[in-house]
Parts: sequence; C-alpha cells; structure tokens
Amino acid sequence: MAKTKYIFVTGGVASSLGKGIISASLGKLLQARGYSVTIQKLDPYLNVDPGTLNPYEHGECYVTIDGAETDLDLGHYERFLNEETSQRNNVTTGRIYKNVIEKERRGDYLGKTVQIIPHITDEIKRNIKLLGTKGQYDFIITEIGGTVGDIESLPYIEAVRQMKWDMEGQCLYIHLTLVPFLAASGELKTKPTQHSVKQLLESGIQPDILVLRTEKPLTSDIKRKVGLFCNVDKSSVIESRDVPTIYEVPIAMLNEQLDTTILKKFKMKPGNEPELKPWRLFLERHKNPQQTVSIALVGKYVELADAYKSIIESFVHAGATHDCKVNLKLIHSETLSKESVHEILQGCSGILVAPGFGHRGIDGKLIAIQYAREKTIPFLGICLGMQCAVIEFARNVLGFELANSTEMSRKTQYPVIDIMAEQKDIADKGGTMRLGGFPCNLKKRSLVHKIYKLDSVIERHRHRYEFNNAYLEDFQENGMVASGRNPETNLVEIIELTTHPFFIGVQFHPEYRSTVVNPHPLFEAFIQASLKYEKQK
Repeated sequence: MAKTKYIFVTGGVASSLGKGIISASLGKLLQARGYSVTIQKLDPYLNVDPGTLNPYEHGECYVTIDGAETDLDLGHYERFLNEETSQRNNVTTGRIYKNVIEKERRGDYLGKTVQIIPHITDEIKRNIKLLGTKGQYDFIITEIGGTVGDIESLPYIEAVRQMKWDMEGQCLYIHLTLVPFLAASGELKTKPTQHSVKQLLESGIQPDILVLRTEKPLTSDIKRKVGLFCNVDKSSVIESRDVPTIYEVPIAMLNEQLDTTILKKFKMKPGNEPELKPWRLFLERHKNPQQTVSIALVGKYVELADAYKSIIESFVHAGATHDCKVNLKLIHSETLSKESVHEILQGCSGILVAPGFGHRGIDGKLIAIQYAREKTIPFLGICLGMQCAVIEFARNVLGFELANSTEMSRKTQYPVIDIMAEQKDIADKGGTMRLGGFPCNLKKRSLVHKIYKLDSVIERHRHRYEFNNAYLEDFQENGMVASGRNPETNLVEIIELTTHPFFIGVQFHPEYRSTVVNPHPLFEAFIQASLKYEKQK
C-alpha cells in the first residue's frame, strides 16, 4: 500500500485570503483524478473547540456527524469533497495543550520537563497523522490557520517542518500570499510575498508551491520574479485571481495546473484530466439562472454572513437545482416589530428563521413566524427557529399567552420548550450539548416524508432544549403535528402545519448536510414552495 502524502497549506501577508477554499479546491481536483483525499484544519487559538465562541468572533460553528464542534472551513471541505469529516479533521491549540497536560498529570513523560519542543510539537504531529494511520487516504491536506509569523502559529510551523524530515518524500508545502494592486501606480506589488516567504524560510520551511491571490492577471515576468526571489520554479507559482463565486476556484486551479504540479513533485501519475461534469453543470446553472426568488433569512447575527455560512451556501446549492437565483435578504430580528414587519418582509416569498442561542432578538423572530403563518408564506425554522415556531403557535393559536422556552424564562407558565433531561445537571458549556448525527423517523404521508422520500433520516444536531411532549396533544389537535421523531427518546425533531402549504420547523441543522452535488432536500423543497408562492402573488 502506497504511503499517505501530506500537503501543508500556510498563509502569509493577510488573513482571510482563502486557504480553506484553495485546500478544498485542490482536494476536489485530486479526488477527480481518482485519489482519496481528506482535509484537516489546525486552529491556533487556545479554545479547545469553537463551540463556546460567539459567531462575531469566529463565524459559524460547524458540527460534524460524530458530534465535533469545529471550524467553519470544515463545511467547505465537505461541500467540495462531498465527504464527511470528523473530530480528527479539526485540531486546536487548546486541544493540543489539554492532551499534553493530561499526559503529564498521568506521568506519561516519566518525570521529564515538558516543553514546547518536543512534547507540544510531537502531539501536533500525532494529531496530523491520526487521519493517515489506517492508510485509507492517498492525500491529507492540512490547512494551518492564521498567517506565518503569528506567535500562536509557531508550534504548528515547527511541527510541520519536522515532518518533512520524519517522513522523507511524503510532505509538500503550499504557501498562499497576496499580491496587492496599487491603483495609484497601476502596479502589482510582489514585495509582501517576498517578505512572507522570507519569514517562512526563517522558520525552516521552503515552500514547494506558491499560490498568489490577486485581483489582476499576473504576467509571466511577475511569476518569474517571484519564483526567483522565493527559490521556487516558475511553473510552481500559481495565480489565484478573484472570481465571482468560490465554486469557480477548482476550475481556476485546474487551469493553473495546481493538481498536476503537485503530482509531478510527488512523482505520481496525473491520471485522466478531470471532467467535473456535475460541478460544471452546477456552475452553469448557478451563473445563468432562469428565475429568481427572494427569501428572508431572519437572525440576530446578520451583520456577519459567516455566522450563517452553511445556510447561505445551502441556498446556493438548492437554487441551482431549480435554475434559480435565491436573493437572500438578511434581516436582523431586532428590527422587526408588528408595525415594521410588513414593510420589511414584503416582497419575500419565503422566510427562514435561523438558529441561535439566548433571548436577544427572539421577539422579532416570533413576529416573523406569525407573519409567515398568517400570510401562508413558505416557512422553514432551524433549531431555535423551530422552537420559536412552537412558542408562537402556543401563544397565538392555543391561547397560551405566556408560553415560552425555559431558556428564555425559567419560570414560564407554559414551558412548551424545555431543557432536555440529560442536560439539567451539566455545568460545563464546551462540547456538552446534544451534538452530531441522530436518527429521525418520518411520519408517513407528512410533507417531510414526501420531501425526503424516506422513512428515516440521520441529521446533525446542536442544542440543549427540546419540544415539551407534555403539550404535544394540544398542538396536534390544532394542526401543528410532529412529523419527525427520534425513535429512541421520542424527541420531536420536526413539526409542520397541516393547514399551511409549507410550514416546517426542524430541531436539527439540515444545512450541515448540503453539498454542491447533493443539495439538501429540505432546502430544495423550500425554494420550490417559495417559487410557487412567488408565481401566485
């Protein structure tokens, strides 16, 4: 069996250049050439995972099928590769130090002084190699968060430097930098890239390939100059020009021969040229939609689109299947009131109420849900969005005026949403929610049963509160039915209104399962219902 090859992707000059997208695009191309690929992210922050981070701090917290709260880049990896990731695909400094300290407390180091080198770097290397222990992957692409020169990234840089000598011929380095365009002089400037590579060299790493992010085309002279100053042959200087959508990056990297350059350096067969037919079909539909529909995304973090990254991308995937451009209207729930709701939501043919935590913005979400229910506008509620739908229905249909979730009001008279029994005695916040994939049995002849065309599904969760089954009979007698339940706990996973064309709330997160080639059926159906509503208006 051939040994697994390791590709390390570092970044310089500035953050947010797109290391995750470059990694995912490269993985897609190698996969299309017949190789097995996975991608992991090394995050330098001291949090054990991003589960306790505010979305304003770090964007969306992505949840894997095995229940790991991870960096949002893992969502990109899954959307591009159409392969599930796991806890092993995201490593943080917090987890590394936690593991080392636990080993020290157990006496694993036999009285030695525990140091950054070799103990922390050895633990980093151990975590990087975990994905390759079974030999199931030809390539493991490892993205290192932050930029070269960051203090917190230094142990990772040192660890991957060592790996090249530990595993001779199995490691390769890609460095992503920025070539800025100065409008005043009309020039592209390579000096920042030269400095970034120099800093990487000072850490003992010579990049094998440079990927240059740019808004203008790079001339042959610029590539030659960068290669000369950075000890890289010209053919290994790759242009990554700005494109309208992240889904064009794999095609751009294919044209730049990033994948074949890597295979040559590893002395591996390039195989057949990737056709990427499903991918190109998706791009064609996405770039040339035949129709449009406006959908409101109501949440409390809408100032930062990354907080709802997977939801936004799910609309892109599902929209393409309908040859449709989804115009998402991001609405801050705190701006909604009974006086403003019509003005703000008019023109929207669908309303999605987003997940979240805490009481801030809840009133606006309830108002949006009531508007969708009464105006028969297609509605999809996710996690807290579903719970808000339950509260709104209890207050305005069942007559339980003080109905609430015990998350918002511990002493509410009607706790239609209550904390899960197994969560009541948990004090720690990190990694203690109901996380990961759980089965859900679908009620036959329900709307969701028709949408999924399955009797049972597995979806990913991230919550502490649930529908209170003590009130289930009241809801079902008045038209809000439990159309999906967990077979073991009887937890209500899906609610829908029988008197509404499309009114669905789900306790899970369908957006985590949507990929380019496999859009999620709930998003497809939601867009279809919104298009139908648009035509009927």
